[in-house]
Amino acid sequence: MHAPAAPASKKRNRKSFWLKQLHTWHWMSSAISLVGLLLFALTGFTLNHAADIEGSPQSVERKAQLPEQLLTQVHADNAADTKKPLPAGIADYVENATGMRAQGIAEWSSDEIYLALPRPGGDAWVSIDRVTGEITSERSSRGAIAYLNDLHKGRNAGTAWKWFIDIFVFACIVFTLTGLVLLQMHSRHRKSTWPLVGMGLVIPALIAIFLIH
Repeated sequence: MHAPAAPASKKRNRKSFWLKQLHTWHWMSSAISLVGLLLFALTGFTLNHAADIEGSPQSVERKAQLPEQLLTQVHADNAADTKKPLPAGIADYVENATGMRAQGIAEWSSDEIYLALPRPGGDAWVSIDRVTGEITSERSSRGAIAYLNDLHKGRNAGTAWKWFIDIFVFACIVFTLTGLVLLQMHSRHRKSTWPLVGMGLVIPALIAIFLIH
């Protein structure tokens, strides 16, 4: 008479195990993605109202002069109409003189070396006159909000930030999928679960179909 109790007990234990696992994955992924979600939500708002939020652009220009031995190296290099990095010695001197990292691919012409240094929330560049050795640099900033907006878009943020976004996206996917399964497991006792989930799909779909031109 008591034999069917064992399979029912195993089923309850299995469900309890998976429920515990889902809760664990859900809270861990939410903890990892919490700050990123807050950042991306806030910058989503600022991007949506970019025309209404004025920045405060500032720029700083510096000038310096290549020493004779480095200028001789520039003269000796016949590169023109090509793209390649600055030589190590010149790059080190430019970094010390301008306070900017002189890494990346520079554009070499017959009379100028131009190095673009785009960055989140602003821009920067270095120009070296191949005849006189004069170094001109400019760094511009559009403010903190522009900086955060560019991080949202991954604009000129580098490889490390690209990896962060990839990991953040994976954590968000785990967070949402485990949340969906938890909703399904608890929906029997929460009748409004699927209507609310449906609204989250239907409302943006209707806006996209009928109100976006």
